[in-house]
Amino acid sequence: MFFLQSMATGMWLVPLSRLLAAHNLDSLRPYAFATSALAAFVSPLIFGAMADRHASPVSVLRWLSAASGISLALATWSIARGWPAWAVLLTIQVYSICATPTGSISSTIVFSRLKNSQREFGPIRAAATFGWMCGCWVISGLHADASPISGYSAAFTWVLLAAFTFFLPSVPPPPLTGPVRFSERMGWDALTLLRNRDHRVVFITTALFSIPIAGFYPYTPPHLAQSGFTHTSAWMSLGQVTELFAMFALGGVMAKWRLKWIMGAGLVFGVTRFCFCALDTRLWLLAGIFLHGITYTLFFVTVQIYLNERVDTAWRARAQALMWLMTGGVGNLVGYLGIGLWFRTVTTETTRWPVFWGGLAAACAAVLLYFLLAYHGRGAGRRNLPPEPADTPAAVT
Repeated sequence: MFFLQSMATGMWLVPLSRLLAAHNLDSLRPYAFATSALAAFVSPLIFGAMADRHASPVSVLRWLSAASGISLALATWSIARGWPAWAVLLTIQVYSICATPTGSISSTIVFSRLKNSQREFGPIRAAATFGWMCGCWVISGLHADASPISGYSAAFTWVLLAAFTFFLPSVPPPPLTGPVRFSERMGWDALTLLRNRDHRVVFITTALFSIPIAGFYPYTPPHLAQSGFTHTSAWMSLGQVTELFAMFALGGVMAKWRLKWIMGAGLVFGVTRFCFCALDTRLWLLAGIFLHGITYTLFFVTVQIYLNERVDTAWRARAQALMWLMTGGVGNLVGYLGIGLWFRTVTTETTRWPVFWGGLAAACAAVLLYFLLAYHGRGAGRRNLPPEPADTPAAVT
């Protein structure tokens, strides 16, 4: 399941910049990527609430995957046929609404089957990383880095995922204990998780860190192409190589380090990877891509495990969905649009890549400082604090 979901996402997302440019839609790049951010404000919470209360998460994933395949085929067709820019953007937005919730729902399904998420989730999540890598290799192997074939291949993979869900064991939602209000059906009650200080800091940090990270997929492939690389989708998969190893090592790291220091290390690698890209040579650019996987695993995957460990079972789908909203919604929307403006600012006849990547490194450094100062966790500094009240979902430990 993880393999197919990430493979489909990677086959579309990684070559998207070059696909748009090849069809004279380069001006749509920040807005096309931002469609997933707009979708993240709505669909993850709604479908997360559905998976928590009304339907099996497996069934929700099945229908979302089928809808993603159909809508992505239409979006790719609109690009290939030269539809007006607004129509192309609309079809991509429909696809994003369908596809965006699948990440958090897939994680919810996996977590429901685990006995020790800290040790077991990393190796299982590695299947998603390998799927992303395979998707990039397939696209470059088909010479489709700037071709509609990438979109059609991703659409077919989404349909495969929908078919595969029939082989997954059902995960029934927890039984309802009373009437469901409209705000609960929309998933807005997940915002009560922010009452807990550490939860709030983690959610804010993921949103802030997602802003500079949003510059990776839209702007690294063009930088690679300008540096003389071909098959850019395959080169981008270098980040997944380190991610794969980091996933398998994560359980051992969690046995020795506090969650605060693991997430902090991920932020440090985030600063370092953009500093490498700012050196603007072929070797250092590849080194920056190489660190992407370590950054993603140590921070974002650790956040998913944190939520599974610290939030009650009945709220986990909504907790994962809220994390997706903060990263894919708030963070990515500000990131795609803001970094698009930043890119235009540092680009005249050519792009000043050291300035571009250096600005993103500075943004990551600011997020690191905020997290280290604001997050407490369950360390020695909290042992003498009174226990949190147990009547809210944010306080369940």
